[in-house]
Amino acid sequence: MPTYEFICEKCNKPFTLIITVSEYEKNKFQCPKCKSSKVKQQITSFQAITSKKS
Repeated sequence: MPTYEFICEKCNKPFTLIITVSEYEKNKFQCPKCKSSKVKQQITSFQAITSKKS
């Protein structure tokens, strides 16, 4: 599952969510600290892991 990083615009606390793509598309995120829905997604890097075939 993808990992998404957010920051709350109300309390300024960063948090991470591990959710499915379909849950992400619903766009209903809340800050775990203050329960505000004013959150902003952070731009992060990612790493893809692939299997090597011999």
